[in-house]
Amino acid sequence: MSTGVNLKELSQRLNLSQTTVSRALNGYPEVSEETRRRVTEMAAKLGYAPNSQARRLATGRAMAIGHVIPRSIHEMMNPIFLEFIAGAGETYSRHGYDMMISVVEDAHEDDAYRQIAARKKADGVIIHGPGREEHRHTLLKRLGLPFVVHGRIPGAEKETSWIDMNNRRAFERATNLLLDLGHRRIALLNGLEHMDFAYRRRKGFEDALAARGLAPDPGLMRCSDMTEPYGCDSAMEMLKSDAPPTAFLVSSMISAIGVARAVGQSGLVVGKDVSIVTHDDALSFLPNSGEVPIFTCTRSSVRYAGTKAAELLLGLIADPLSGPTSLHLDAELIIGQSTGPA
Repeated sequence: MSTGVNLKELSQRLNLSQTTVSRALNGYPEVSEETRRRVTEMAAKLGYAPNSQARRLATGRAMAIGHVIPRSIHEMMNPIFLEFIAGAGETYSRHGYDMMISVVEDAHEDDAYRQIAARKKADGVIIHGPGREEHRHTLLKRLGLPFVVHGRIPGAEKETSWIDMNNRRAFERATNLLLDLGHRRIALLNGLEHMDFAYRRRKGFEDALAARGLAPDPGLMRCSDMTEPYGCDSAMEMLKSDAPPTAFLVSSMISAIGVARAVGQSGLVVGKDVSIVTHDDALSFLPNSGEVPIFTCTRSSVRYAGTKAAELLLGLIADPLSGPTSLHLDAELIIGQSTGPA
């Protein structure tokens, strides 16, 4: 690979003006996707690396994207967040942006956003883990800082840019699968339900039961941080009860592994005595793959969500007048070895 190629030489190789090449590399909306692709590929091939300081001066941008993570949002510290960041980071890098991650105490979260805006440390931010009671979007609007929500903010869907999986629909389909197999005592091991995604998953579960004239059993419903011990301990407690569940619907592959451990320790067989359906974020280090996957699951790649969230945000930064945009993803339903008739 050649090195030391400047903007003029890159433009000559592409037979494009330096202005067009510069705009393509900086994400300006008037450049077509085909031109942007050509420029990006040729820049990579020739080893072109624009001077970051020069780009900041030329564009008036920080050329960085911010992620502010409050310590109490435990989900954000787990591998699901890292997978999201991997997808987003690759996109930032392709467009010449750096990534800034700030882990702060909860009480200082708003101050972190104010500092980013006041010091122009980033051109935009991603909001992670929106809750049922959310305020960060109103603060960011006042600060004039572009943002995209990973998830949805109840009541603000039309006024914010967001990417989210259809959590309600995914868990409704998963519950219907178990009901079709004859299961009636279905346990729900959910994430923290003050988080919007978990609330929607519980709603999908309850809607599916209601459509069959069934009511959820509060004794078979839990919500907590989605860890392996949480899955194991909750399942063990339920399986020891007088009326144990015949199936579990679980919000995380990590927790589902704990449920499977509890089933085995109870002398039962997953897929025969007890069924498990889980959500799978398609984590690269924890593949639920093979010709017949181990777990029946609803699957939606969180890495892909990171990629698309980054693209949405960079589009907003390039064209501030474009207005809110959103992407609603449907999860696949994958049949594995962990489900069978009641």
